[in-house]
Amino acid sequence: MSRKPTVLLVTTMDTKHQESEFVMNRLKEVGVNVYTIDAGIMGESPIPVSVSREEVARLAGETLSKVQNMGHEGRALAAMIKGAIRKVEQLYQEGRFDGVFGLGGSMGTTLGTSVMRTLPVGVPKVMVTTMASRNTRGFVGTKDILMLHSVCDLAGLNRITAKVLHNGAMAMAGMVNHPAKARLNDKPLVLLSTLGTTEACMKRIRHQLYKDGMDPVVFHTVGSGGQAMEEMMAHEAPVAVVDLSLHEITDHFFGGDYDAGADRGKGALAAGIPTILAPGNADFLVTGPLEDAKKQFPGRTYHVHNAAITALNTTHEEMAFLGKHLAELCKGAKGPYRVLIPLGGFSAFDSEGGPLWNPEGRQVYVDHLTENLPASHVKRLNCHINDPEFAQEVLENLRELAATSS
Repeated sequence: MSRKPTVLLVTTMDTKHQESEFVMNRLKEVGVNVYTIDAGIMGESPIPVSVSREEVARLAGETLSKVQNMGHEGRALAAMIKGAIRKVEQLYQEGRFDGVFGLGGSMGTTLGTSVMRTLPVGVPKVMVTTMASRNTRGFVGTKDILMLHSVCDLAGLNRITAKVLHNGAMAMAGMVNHPAKARLNDKPLVLLSTLGTTEACMKRIRHQLYKDGMDPVVFHTVGSGGQAMEEMMAHEAPVAVVDLSLHEITDHFFGGDYDAGADRGKGALAAGIPTILAPGNADFLVTGPLEDAKKQFPGRTYHVHNAAITALNTTHEEMAFLGKHLAELCKGAKGPYRVLIPLGGFSAFDSEGGPLWNPEGRQVYVDHLTENLPASHVKRLNCHINDPEFAQEVLENLRELAATSS
């Protein structure tokens, strides 16, 4: 007989026992078992738990008394998170739960989402939190965490918190009772990157890859997108990568908002995965509202994408650096790769008549890239990145690389 679905509730029973018990009861009412991990630091749990705070501290290499006397709430929380993660990793390997539920304010959200981020995409993850109306990237990272805004503080049960917690519990119950298949198909996986400014190119490539029997997965290069793509290279065994949008590298080095970290662009090359690279969107930085952009980057050309996002031109010095940097990344390649350069423009903004048209800067990029790479790995194309012929070149070169690596 198969077991009932089980939800792992990661919580702090000293401060959130009422809310936690409410969620537990709602889940049990619909036939879902609950396994509780109490990572609270002060006080005691007024109800029984599956994993005590003492055990959590011990798994972190500490005693609860030592954690309680650290004199710094951040260090104490970090210790309990370490212990909770170790327990969750053990339980996951044993197949003991089907989803993870968390609730709380900034500390409880840090706890719950830290645990959730260690689990693969597809494992249901629900976080009811006061922090969901803010920038949630630090909590969500690269994982599929459902952040449900609690609206009011999670300070006991009332007509608001009861509704939100009930809805969160029912969302989790639905997910664990109807889990996603481990794999929807066995088609060869191809990873692609894009922003809206290279969307026309990506759509043509994606459409043809579908027709060719591939499974294309596209990442939006807003920082977390590039990070997720790099992680997926290590876990999902793609047969190829088409990195059309290198914009996150620009933002990483020059202070833009879409920073994916220092390793962006390394994963496919280091893993030997056949890779097509294009300097898509390398020609601009992204930051916040226009007034903030003017303060942070004075004297640039600005394009207001919307009230929250401003794009601005890169300087010639920045383009020179980026060309050299891509060449350096390619020198570490362990498999076949090719860099395709659309000489007519790197993005929709970098189009003739566009808001950030920059042929001189583009040429600086090309010069510093090509003087540092073997000619056999670079192909200059007299077209714009969003022209149909560029997409066709990507597909043809991808097939050629795939043939040489098979």
